[in-house]
Amino acid sequence: MTRSEIQLVRSLADKRGRDEHGLFVAEGEKLIGELRASHLRIRKIYALDGVFEGEDGRSTNGVIERVTPKEMERLSMLKTPNNSLATVEIPHYGLADDIARHSLVLALDDIQNPGNLGTVIRLADWFGIEDIICSASSADCFNPKVIQATMGAIIRVRVHYTDLAGYLTAAARKGTEVYGTFLEGGDIYSGELTRNGIIVMGNEGRGISPACASAVTRKLFIPPYPADRRGSESLNISIAAAVVCAEFRRRAASK
Repeated sequence: MTRSEIQLVRSLADKRGRDEHGLFVAEGEKLIGELRASHLRIRKIYALDGVFEGEDGRSTNGVIERVTPKEMERLSMLKTPNNSLATVEIPHYGLADDIARHSLVLALDDIQNPGNLGTVIRLADWFGIEDIICSASSADCFNPKVIQATMGAIIRVRVHYTDLAGYLTAAARKGTEVYGTFLEGGDIYSGELTRNGIIVMGNEGRGISPACASAVTRKLFIPPYPADRRGSESLNISIAAAVVCAEFRRRAASK
C-alpha cells in the first residue's frame, strides 16, 4: 500500500475528509458483503488473505487489494481491526416534500451521539421506516461509528439533512401529522395514532428544540409503570424511538 492510500482512508474518519472525497468507510466481511449486493457503489476493498477468497482484482462491486494485518491496523478506525475494509461512495437522495403523507418518517433534532444515531437507523430499518430526516446540526450518518452501529441498515434507510424546523412547519401546514415526545404529552397508548406522519425525536440532553416543537401537532408521552412511579427523568433517545415506533406499527397492524 502507498502512504497516500493510507492517508486517504484515514482522512475519512473526519467529516471534512468524507465531504472532500465523497466516500465513507465500512469495515467487516459481513457488512461489506451486504454493501456489494446493494445499490451503493464500493470504490475499493482492502482485505486480508483468505477474505473474499478467489476474488482478487476487480470484483462485481469494487476493486479488492490484499493487505497485511499490519497495514489493516493502519487503515482501520476500530480498536480491534476487522479482516476487511471498504471505501464506499456516499449516496445522495432527494428529499420530497410529501414523503410523510404516504409513509411513517422519523425526524431527528440535533442528535449528537454517533452510537445513538446508528441505533436509530437500525431500528428504523427493523420497523420498515425508509426515511429519516435530520437537522443540519445532527451527527453525520456516514461517521464510521454510525456505520458500524447500523449493522447494514444504512443500505436500506435514506438519511436526509435539512432545515428541520422549516421542513416540519411546511409539512404541518399541508396537513401532515407531526408527532413529538414531551413530558406534558398525551399517553401514547391511549391516544389516536395515524398510519403515516412524522415522529420527531429530540437532542439527548435538551430534547426537541423550541423551533421544531412549534411545528408539532400531536404531543406524546411514554408513561412509566406504574403511572405515578418516580424513577428516571427520561429515556435514552434510541430506546424512546424504539418504544414509539413499536406502538405506531402495532396500531397500524391492528387496523
